[in-house]
Parts: sequence; structure tokens; C-alpha cells
Amino acid sequence: MRFPPAGDPGVPDIRSATRYLVWLAGRHKVLLTVGILLGVVWMVAQALVPAAVGRAVDGLTRRDEAALLTWGLALLGLGVLQAVAGILRHRCAVHNFLAGAYRTVQLTVGAANRLGAALPRRVSAGEVVSIGTADISQIGSAIDITARGAGAAVAIVTVGVILLGASVPLGLVVVLGVPLLMAVVGLLIRPLHRQQQAYRDSEGALTARAGDIVSGLRVLRGVGGEPVLSARYRSRSQALRADGLRVARIESLLEAAQVLLPGAFLVLVTWLGARFALRGEISAGELVAFYGYTAFLVSPLRQLTEAVDKLTRGHVAARRVVRLLRLTPELLDPTRPTALPDGPGELVDVASGVTVRPGRFTALAATAPEDAAAVVDRLGRYVDSDATLHGVPLREVALATVRERILVADNDAHLFTGPLRAELDPHDRADDATIAAALAAASATDIVEALPAGLDSVVAERGREFSGGQQQRLRLARALVADPETLLLVEPTSAVDAHTEARIADRLGAARTGRTTLVCTTSPLVLHRADHVIFVEDGKVVAEGSHTALLDGEPRYRATVSRGED
Repeated sequence: MRFPPAGDPGVPDIRSATRYLVWLAGRHKVLLTVGILLGVVWMVAQALVPAAVGRAVDGLTRRDEAALLTWGLALLGLGVLQAVAGILRHRCAVHNFLAGAYRTVQLTVGAANRLGAALPRRVSAGEVVSIGTADISQIGSAIDITARGAGAAVAIVTVGVILLGASVPLGLVVVLGVPLLMAVVGLLIRPLHRQQQAYRDSEGALTARAGDIVSGLRVLRGVGGEPVLSARYRSRSQALRADGLRVARIESLLEAAQVLLPGAFLVLVTWLGARFALRGEISAGELVAFYGYTAFLVSPLRQLTEAVDKLTRGHVAARRVVRLLRLTPELLDPTRPTALPDGPGELVDVASGVTVRPGRFTALAATAPEDAAAVVDRLGRYVDSDATLHGVPLREVALATVRERILVADNDAHLFTGPLRAELDPHDRADDATIAAALAAASATDIVEALPAGLDSVVAERGREFSGGQQQRLRLARALVADPETLLLVEPTSAVDAHTEARIADRLGAARTGRTTLVCTTSPLVLHRADHVIFVEDGKVVAEGSHTALLDGEPRYRATVSRGED
């Protein structure tokens, strides 16, 4: 069933993944800025610890108790500052992570609502699911890492300035060595980016295939197709595994570089510092400080490489999100919507010649089911057409108004997880009597009575605990509870037995008394009870009248509704 779309939360007009990440970060400028400042304070406090230790060691070697006490207290102050800044930075980082991730969820849902019925034709279900599960985490991490990455960069600059002031050769080793290390790490980023993109594409395709298999499992078992689909899924899964191994291979090299390169750098600076100390060019305290600096540099270097990695992953994920956000709806609201007169009106599909009279129970029988579906899509304004209501072209009416006045219920609709009462009445407007009447008209009362908690029972994902016929009857009941001014039903009894179909046919017209109803069907049981029957062949109306009159006077109609049997 196609319900009116929810309100759009405001999708930004963003054309690149980088701009999307910048836009996300700008949504929370204060916390992002505070997080970056706290990250800088946190890392710089750590960077100054070796200096305080070195000065304390020099005071100890000179037996200067005042200097030892002073630098000991400075060391304590740096530790407290580091702890406080670290706690607050982490709090800001978590907030920024969640804000980026769930803002992406909001935008994805908003884009899905905006695309409406066109969504399944434009994007696979697996793609949307992957955005809402895997990609949001990567995007949140890209926003989160900014604080630590900025703090690491400032800390490295701080250490380089301190080392240059104490020893130009050692300072140059740091100043020149750090960019060199980052350049080596950068060589791994491009292939990582490429492999992550391939893995993400394979993951989305496999998720979509898994969803298809689960939704059609009952049918697959019925036709014996389960082994074939299982083999195909297994093959795709192994291909995804191979893509994952390629990503892991590059990531393992990146992880190794994060440990090996800073470690080698530490050894080099320590060796040079020891030689300078032996020659008397630096004091013992400065040697200890230099060692502390180089040991400390392992952390910011790892933070920087982690930042590059997470920003790369976030960029890949953001590219998928932007691709979804850039999709435009097939139908747009008119610039100046035309108001519709109140009350039921004549609904006309100009292309086929179908005219649905107000307040009547009309049936549409077509030689080809796709012709009937095409008529309903035009009458429900799910494709652009010249269809009119009250003589007003639907393309000139606001989409929200069309959805409010005309409800299309077809067999592609799903039952969602949650209490059955909320499933049948998602807007929470109907009372128990209205729901009971709709269930009776849809011959679905027995389904609810068999449930342990009745209407309060929880429906499983896609209503998998119900058979195909039960799902169809519950969908019909949901449409009747909505009680729209105009209801367009597509094959509402195709999955039920003849006895149930007869009961539905007897009750449906009475349940819609005074309302406009169009039922697309070739069932004689439903056609016989319709006020008016329209026969469509090759997409055009070729005959109209009562079911009995058409059986007697139109051989093509008789062949269609009797399935070619005389």
C-alpha cells in the first residue's frame, strides 16, 4: 500500500562526498570546534610531559630541590589537564559521531520518502540497508576523528619546535621525518580507497540478494529453486569474502606501517640523542626528554594515519549517500497547485478511457494484468499522465492532496514489524469497531482470533508468520481502515481460496458504500458484484456494462474472465 510520504527533513543540495562531510561537520560547529580545541589541549599536554620530565631530571642531577619540586608539580598539572581534556574531548567526539551518523539516517529516510514509489526502481533495498548499517558508522567515525587528528598535527608541530630549539639536527630529523613517514603511508591510501569501494559495492549487492531470497523463500521452496539461489548466494558471498581479503591485506600493511615506521623513527632519534649526550652536546635530562618526545610521537603518528584511514572510509561511504540524495523524484509538486473541489468526483484516465464514477463500486478487467496496473498507476498519480479528478488534471494538484484523496493498494505492499493494531491503523485514528468492520469485510477476523494477543500481537518482519493469502487479507483490511475517498485495489483476492474470495466479494461493496472504489480483477466472483465493469484490452477501454451483460455480449471479456474456457 502506498501511504502519503512523511515530511522531508530538508535534503541538502550537495554534489560531492567531501562537501557532504563538510556540511555534516558544519551542522554542529560549536561541539566540533570545542572537540578540536580539547583534542589539541589533550595532545599538547602529552607532548609537554617529556619536557617536564627532562627538566626534573636535570634538577635532580644538579641536586636542585626547588627545580625538582617545580617541575614535579608541572608534571602533575599536565597529567590532570590531560585527563580532563581527554574526558571532555571523548564526550564531544561521541556526540559528533552520533550526530553525523544519525543525521545521515534522517537524510536517507527523507530521501526515501521523497522518492516514494520510485525508490525500488532507482535504488536496491540492499543499498539502502547498507547505508543505514555500515555507512553511517564510517561517516560518524570520519567526523569523530577530526578532534584527535587535529590534536595530533598540532602536537607534532609542537614537538618539532621544541626539538629545533634544543638541537637543530634532532629537530630536523623530526621536521623532515614526519612528512616522509606520512608520504609512505599515503602510498597505501589510494589502493585502500579503491578496494574499499569495490567491497562496499559487493556488500550492497549481496545484501539486496539476501533480502530477495528471504522475502521469496516460501515461493522458492515451492518451486524447488532454493538450491539454485543458495548456490548463487554462496558464490556471491565468496566473491565478497575475496574483496574483503583484498581490503584486509592493504589494511594490514597500513597497520604494520603505523607500528614499524614510528618505531624505526624512535630508534633513529634515540640513537642520535645518545651520541649527542656522549659528546656533551646535550644534558642527561635533555636526552631523557628527547627519548620521551620520540616515544610520544608514536601516538600522534598513529592518530594521523588512523585519521587518513577513517576519512578515506568516510569519503567512500559519503559517496554512496550523496548518490542517493542526488536522485530526484519522478513526480514533482506543481509550482502553483490547483485546489480540488470537496467530495467524491469523477476519476478519469485519459490514456485508456477508464472513467471511475464517484460513489460506485467499479471493477476493471484487463486481458493483460500489466495494463490494469498501468491504469491504476496513472489514476493514483504514480506516473505522470493526463488523468483528472473532478475535471482537474492530477499533475496540477499537490501530491500530498492526491495521496490523501486517492489510495492505491496493491500486492507489492508489506506488513511491517510492530503491533498488528498499529499495522492496520498506522495513523491511530480508528476505533475498535472500525477495525473489526474492516477485518470482517476482508474476511480476516479469523486471522486475528488465532493470534495469542489479538490486535496487540506483534507482527514479525514482513509478516512472515502469515501465509500469502493471510497477508493479502490483512493488507485489504488496512486499506479499508484508512477509508479513503477513492480506493484503487489491484487484485485484492488473487491469493485466497474461492470460499474466502466469495465472502470478500459479498462484503466489499457494502464496506465501501458511498465511497469510490475501483477493483482491478478478473475474478467472476468480484466482477459479478460490481456496480459497473470496465473491460480493457491493449490498454484501451473496449466495453463497459454489468458483468452479466459483458459475458453475453463480449466474447473477449468472456474469454478473459473464464481463463479461455467456455
